[in-house]
Amino acid sequence: MSGAALEPMAQWLLLDTPDAARALLTLRQGFADVQRHRLFDGTEFQPVSEHGPVLVDLRESPALTALCLRDPDTWRGLLLSCEIPAQQLLSHLQRMLTVSFGLNHRALLSYYNRQTASYFFDACDATQLSRWLGPIRQLRWFGGTWADRAIGSQGWQQLRNPGLLVEPLGIEESLTRRQRERLQTCLLEQHIWRWCQSLRVDYQTIAVHVQQGLALGFSDRAVLDGWLWLRLLNPRAVLVMPPAGLTQPERLDFLRRQWGAAD
Repeated sequence: MSGAALEPMAQWLLLDTPDAARALLTLRQGFADVQRHRLFDGTEFQPVSEHGPVLVDLRESPALTALCLRDPDTWRGLLLSCEIPAQQLLSHLQRMLTVSFGLNHRALLSYYNRQTASYFFDACDATQLSRWLGPIRQLRWFGGTWADRAIGSQGWQQLRNPGLLVEPLGIEESLTRRQRERLQTCLLEQHIWRWCQSLRVDYQTIAVHVQQGLALGFSDRAVLDGWLWLRLLNPRAVLVMPPAGLTQPERLDFLRRQWGAAD
């Protein structure tokens, strides 16, 4: 990925509709003739299709394309360069939605979200990119990681399809270990960002506290949150490793007693 100078044209916008009410209103009022398709239609996610991403055809609307480039915070999502018919593109994008990991686990991959894209595609090598992008020649989006968003350093990301000869993307494609790790990091850093937004605390402070909590073995989200509250109330307290053999809640209670903090 890079923030290099943008190529002038994109044929499609995959609009991430949560928090995109103004974009949807503009589409209805100012671009009613522009073709668009709900990505979840015809998939197992059909019941929540109204809340899912929308594929917007930019091919006959340079004015809308210009809006997407000029105001990416309103037109959130991915800009796609792809020259195949709409239904073929939709089929590929829908195949990218459902992934598997482990023996019996399936999940929705929200690759159309700008933050998720910044982690997921970063975890793909040239062969994997060729399979995941398939007929898509180029992706662009304005974003970055959750840490980038927290410190205001988001920018245009640009990703080109290496175009290697590969097997087509499989149904419920299995994620690699690197992809799973990057998506787990995405979820963790999103959680840190939400804490920062809620408490008006700087990102680095919460990130350091989270790493301390993980080092103490607090992998359960509820226990980790309890640890964050405890640490924020006792920022200068000296860390003491809990005795071995305790459960996660017991280790947290041990630290509460050590620091003399109430729930």
